[in-house]
Amino acid sequence: MERSQINEILSESDRFIRSFGYVMPPFAYWSPEEMRIRTGTDAGDIRANRLGWDITDYGQGKFEELGLFLFTVRNGSAADLAQGRGMLYAEKIMISRDRQLSPMHRHNIKAEDIINRGGATLVLELFASREDGSIDPAAPVEVLTDGVRRRLDAGGRLRLDPGESVTLMPGVWHAFWGEGGDVLIGEVSTVNDDLTDNVFREPIGRFSTIIEDEKPRHLLVSDYDAWL
Repeated sequence: MERSQINEILSESDRFIRSFGYVMPPFAYWSPEEMRIRTGTDAGDIRANRLGWDITDYGQGKFEELGLFLFTVRNGSAADLAQGRGMLYAEKIMISRDRQLSPMHRHNIKAEDIINRGGATLVLELFASREDGSIDPAAPVEVLTDGVRRRLDAGGRLRLDPGESVTLMPGVWHAFWGEGGDVLIGEVSTVNDDLTDNVFREPIGRFSTIIEDEKPRHLLVSDYDAWL
């Protein structure tokens, strides 16, 4: 993705999020220079826990068809999770555009609530896992939707209207997209590790390759190692 495209998506996404009354935390608007200074002094946890903007085309170069906007608002640490105490949770705000696919994947550790915070319908395609972690093409899959247990056939499609949510446990394969328009999505989960805890069905990457055709408006979490 070109940096100019990322900058444009940042502005569009911020407007969309604000239209639902959700306001981002102050660090969302730090310049790259302020982020560099602050993460070296009083805000090191932002970098360590990879809080912030995240725009991905999964390395495929077709964001409108295959991509996702995310912002990690808060996140605990793997060390806390290993000890079973401390900050064991994470929160994201995301945007899935109309017919924009977030591809089939599962998590080894993370359990997550996916919440339709507003906009159009959010559609999830779901599969259970075999013992080896691969997709089971025949077994039904069970999930909780706002505390109500639902059982779907393998590959069943769950549709969530605004206000509805689903709980996905580790090992549940899922892909999702907006239907009928763009969707604002909340995610509440156990500690999030996008570097190691995403298992994709297809051999794709989690982050984008960025072409630097202009200066970044704000840094993405995938920029931190190179820029900070």
